[in-house]
Amino acid sequence: MTEPSFRETIDRILARDPRALARAATWIENRRPEAKALLKELPPHEGRAVVLGVTGAPGTGKSTLCNALIRELRAQAKTVAIVAVDPSSPYTGGALLGDRVRMQQHHADPGVFIRSMATRGAAGGVARATKETALLLDAAGFDVVIIETVGVGQDEVEIARLADVTLLVLTPGSGDEVQAIKAGIMEIAQVLVINKADLPGAEKLEHELNASLGLAHGYKPVIIRTVASEGQGIAELLSAAEKARGDAGRGALPRRAEVSIDHLGIAVRSIEQALGFYERQLGLKIAMRETVAQEKVHVAMLPLEGSRIELLEPTEAESPVGKFLAKRGEGLHHVALKVPDLNAAVERLRAAGAKLLNEPRMGAGGHLYVFVHPASSGGVLLELIQA
Repeated sequence: MTEPSFRETIDRILARDPRALARAATWIENRRPEAKALLKELPPHEGRAVVLGVTGAPGTGKSTLCNALIRELRAQAKTVAIVAVDPSSPYTGGALLGDRVRMQQHHADPGVFIRSMATRGAAGGVARATKETALLLDAAGFDVVIIETVGVGQDEVEIARLADVTLLVLTPGSGDEVQAIKAGIMEIAQVLVINKADLPGAEKLEHELNASLGLAHGYKPVIIRTVASEGQGIAELLSAAEKARGDAGRGALPRRAEVSIDHLGIAVRSIEQALGFYERQLGLKIAMRETVAQEKVHVAMLPLEGSRIELLEPTEAESPVGKFLAKRGEGLHHVALKVPDLNAAVERLRAAGAKLLNEPRMGAGGHLYVFVHPASSGGVLLELIQA
C-alpha cells in the first residue's frame, strides 16, 4: 500500500481514523518536520474537547480511575481519548506502556483512542509532546481528552498548564497524603479524589483535607470519594469536574495556564547602536519598528523562537524609559507575559490589591497591555499582554 499524502492524513485525523492519529502522534513525539506543518492545520478545529488532567503519586490508582472514567463517559455516549504518560525505558527511551496494557479492554471501541507517551526526561509528570498531542486529539473531535501523568511529587505541576480541570488522586493510609498536597500540587487541582475509599482511613483523610483547605486562600477544590475498581463515585466525579469547568468559564478559577513570555523589554539610549550587537553580532533581524507616542518611546522588535526582544529608546528625557535610563542606565526594563484573558487577569490582580500603572490600552504592534508595578511583582516591572 502506498503512504497517504499529507492532505489525506489531515482528513483522516479529522475523521478520527486511529491509524492516522497514531501516525500524527508519532510525528509529534519524534519532532518530525511533518509535525510542524500538521500543527498549523489544527487550530480551526480545536477548542471543543474537555481536557481532564489526572495526576497524583504512584500507587494511587490513576490508571484504574481512568479506566472507570472511560466506561462512564462511553455510557454517556461520549468519545474519549487518553494520553497516558509513562516512564521512559532506560534502554530504548520509549514508553514502558504500562497504561496501554491496563487499558487494552477499550482498544476495540472505535470511540476510544489511547496513546502511551514516554516522559523522555521531561519534568512535571508529562512528556514534551503531551500538549501538542492533546491538541491533535481535540482537533480530531473527541468529546473528552484525558491526560494521565506519570506519578508526580509536590512540585511537578505541569499538568495544570494543559488541562481544563485537574484531578488530584489520593489514597488513604499512605502516610503523607496531606503533606504531599500542601506544596504546589495542591494549588493546581480543582477536584481532590480520594480513591480506594473503601480502605480504612478514608474518612480521616477527608477530614484532614478539609482542615487543610480551610487554611487556603482563593478557589477551594471539591473532594470526591471513589472506588475506581468498582466504578463507585465515578459519575459524581465527572459531575464535579464539569462544575469546576463551568466555574473556570465564569472566572471563579483559572483555566489552562497558557501564560508565556512574550518579550523582554530592554532600555537603550540608541537603538541604532544597540543593533550593532543584536543584529550584526547575534544575527537577529528586526521584524518591526515604530514609535509609541503615549509611552514616548521608539521600539524595535527582534523575534526569537516563541518570544521577542524589544529595544526601547526614549523620545524624551522625561519619558518613563528616559527616567529609567537616567536612574539605572541601560538594561532590562520589563518582562512581558502573554495571558489568555487580560481583562480577567486585571480583575484578579485588583481583587488581590496589586498596583496597576495603567488601564488596558493598545501598545506596540497593536497589542492590548497593562503594566504591573514592581512592588506587586517581586521587584520586576511586569507587562501583561492579551494573547
